[in-house]
Amino acid sequence: MTQTAMALALGGITFLLTVIWGGPFIRIMRMLKIGEQIRIEGPQRHFTKLGTPTMGGWLFIIPILVITGVLNLVSILSELNVFGSSILLPLMVFIAFALLGALDDWLGVRRKTGERGLRARWKFLIQVIIALGAALILKYGLQPPEMILPNIPEVINLGVWYVPIAMFLIVGYSNAVNLTDGLDGLAGLISATAFAIFGVIAMLQGQVFLVRFSFTVVGALFAFLWYNAHPAELFMGDTGALSLGATLAVVALMTGHWILLPMIAVIPTSVTISVILQVAYFKITKGRRLFKMAPLHNHFELSGWSETQIVQRFWLVALLAGMAGVALALI
Repeated sequence: MTQTAMALALGGITFLLTVIWGGPFIRIMRMLKIGEQIRIEGPQRHFTKLGTPTMGGWLFIIPILVITGVLNLVSILSELNVFGSSILLPLMVFIAFALLGALDDWLGVRRKTGERGLRARWKFLIQVIIALGAALILKYGLQPPEMILPNIPEVINLGVWYVPIAMFLIVGYSNAVNLTDGLDGLAGLISATAFAIFGVIAMLQGQVFLVRFSFTVVGALFAFLWYNAHPAELFMGDTGALSLGATLAVVALMTGHWILLPMIAVIPTSVTISVILQVAYFKITKGRRLFKMAPLHNHFELSGWSETQIVQRFWLVALLAGMAGVALALI
């Protein structure tokens, strides 16, 4: 079996396993009454989602961890294969941000209506600490290509600047995917597309371990979308969104093509920019709004687009941007 076939097979296996245990998982979440709280100022149609199980990120996180761990267990324990050992970093980042998101989700569910989870400054501080550890491991442990630019054959060495750049990407895209997680299927579909694109880039580089990991994530996310498609039976919550965004950034950094991440993850990038512009414009104009509502998908929803239209159109944009990203990686 070729490496490409192996990666695709892993995605299919992960999809089947995740779909099979999705039903029991949702029943357990409902028994525990882990339901979503809805922003009062949000679109009125979102009130129908009140009480839908959240923390659904565990639906795809657990299969990814199990399958990736089993696949690389021998090489990790024996340290005979640096590829197998290096897969520990995206797994550790995945777990760390999932636990942070789960804590945030749990506090948000258990507190009174209107109160959120972790305080923003503590949440951000923990994200920075995890990102610092990951950036140092990348720089001084795995030592991937620090920056690859299209049409430039030489790998660019960033020196000490690599660590803060890596930290910025990990924290930034962790929150970017979290902001994108506002409509049924949106964050899952966009994330699956981005992981598939970077899986292709890793395949072109011969990074077999990263290809397998990326397509394992894709398979698990497709299974999650089986239950998250409109009308959603569960939401990934911060548990899934924070871990997906941070891990996507780590995968991009390991390929060296992280400069393409804003393009390949164009929707999370645009959503984040919309929030920044909205807040800045609100403060500068003393109360006026640039968008009807931020993040960006809520603006389109209040403009009359249906939830399904937004998700499908955003995904088409993401797919085209991903194709352009692969083309640039080939130059």
